[in-house]
Amino acid sequence: MAPILKLENIHKAFGPVRALRGVDMEVFEGEVHALIGENGAGKSTLMKILSGAYQPDEGRMLLDGRPYHPRNPRSGRDAGIGMIYQELTIAPHLSVMENVTLGLEQSRLGWIQRRRGEVVQALSALGQTGIDPDAVAGSLSMGKQQVVEIARVLLSKARVVVMDEPTSSLSAADTRALFDVVKRLKATGVAVIYISHFLEEVVEIGDRYTVLRDGETTATGSLTGLSIDDLIPPMIGRSVEELYPASSRQFGDTLMAAEDVHGLLNVPGGVSFKVRSGEILGIAGLVGAGRSETLRTLFGLREGDAGAILIGKDRRVKASVMSSDLALEEGLNLLSENRKEEGLAVGLSVRANLTLSRLRRYAHSGWIDLSAERDRAAHWLKLLDVRCRSTEQPVGTLSGGNQQKLCLARLLHDDSDVLLLDEPTRGIDIGSKAEMYRLIHEAAGQGKAVIMTSSYLPELFGVCDTLAVMHRGLLSDLRPVDDWTEEEVLRYATSGR
Repeated sequence: MAPILKLENIHKAFGPVRALRGVDMEVFEGEVHALIGENGAGKSTLMKILSGAYQPDEGRMLLDGRPYHPRNPRSGRDAGIGMIYQELTIAPHLSVMENVTLGLEQSRLGWIQRRRGEVVQALSALGQTGIDPDAVAGSLSMGKQQVVEIARVLLSKARVVVMDEPTSSLSAADTRALFDVVKRLKATGVAVIYISHFLEEVVEIGDRYTVLRDGETTATGSLTGLSIDDLIPPMIGRSVEELYPASSRQFGDTLMAAEDVHGLLNVPGGVSFKVRSGEILGIAGLVGAGRSETLRTLFGLREGDAGAILIGKDRRVKASVMSSDLALEEGLNLLSENRKEEGLAVGLSVRANLTLSRLRRYAHSGWIDLSAERDRAAHWLKLLDVRCRSTEQPVGTLSGGNQQKLCLARLLHDDSDVLLLDEPTRGIDIGSKAEMYRLIHEAAGQGKAVIMTSSYLPELFGVCDTLAVMHRGLLSDLRPVDDWTEEEVLRYATSGR
């Protein structure tokens, strides 16, 4: 069977930066083709060329065996390429029907036709007969809004649908519903190019795959019989055994302890644990179990009803009076799970973000010493290998992995003794994750205490020294990570036993 889409020897450069270096890819009708790779591997550039947003410098594309060279995204859509981006393009104040037909309006005698029947048919084809075409789109869940975008693509008669990180903002239930939609698309002969950092999704939903690394195709083929471990080497150039760093550390004195801290989820009982110098403590649990609330209470962003936080040998702070300012003064620091809204000021420079919580260091008589600030920022960017043009580059233009490393760089620049890391590798590629693991181990090796939450169990088992599991606001006993199995963690997370 001939491929419905074929990309041959695609090159693209932006000035001296070569984003794509001869990429080849074949996509067949009625298959889910996973496109995977690290941030910066060239996936987005390749898809922008496919959509018509960019023009390739070299190479050719074939659609249904015929030359395909879209001049712009409109001509790409007209040719049958449908794009569904990570950031939804819903007009929240318009109805579902108006959103589905947006850009596809048909008029008669100067009047826009409603096309209600076609919209209902598209939603029905996706198994979503419960969505009211007249409902306001902004009132729908994120998962339903994504279905509206897919229905728009169906109405445009797309034969190849590109989904870019489609589950990054979805709940588990919405993710399962999306998988059902993808299967329905396959059944109608639509080809789906599925881009995701979640390799477990790729293995579950994909039929075939292509891996990009540094703008080149490093692997392609069938996903049948492959595991996540099989996909990692062509993505990052090293084996899965090298993903998690090995280090021998001695634990020192207790740097922080929680004493029966109440008020996390309005449940009886409190959270108690301690973490020592040089120790990496992991907290597992289901989404909504109270992991983030625990870290935010310890840092003073969420008020505790009772209990106390012990810092060092003799400092005791009531949970009800802890604040973020006090936490920073006492050597506690938080890396938020939401880097775009809490972890970073995306409109400010790399320099400003790195030094913002310790700006007093550079203030003299009411003036900021920008030269010293730039020098220090450059030092940390080099140390953590944060890739950017300069210290003055806006943070919002950095890749997700570099943004996350910058968040950690700020904590290290502050020289905090206790690092509270809430989902520190969320939304970044496997290579950036390996870098974060290394940096976390190095911080612990310098005598810092680390508490990290994660929804990904292999990460906790590979990085942490000790582990506890949270169930509905209650924390299990701490045990060395080698004393746990994944089955035991899941049993406690789901039942509390």
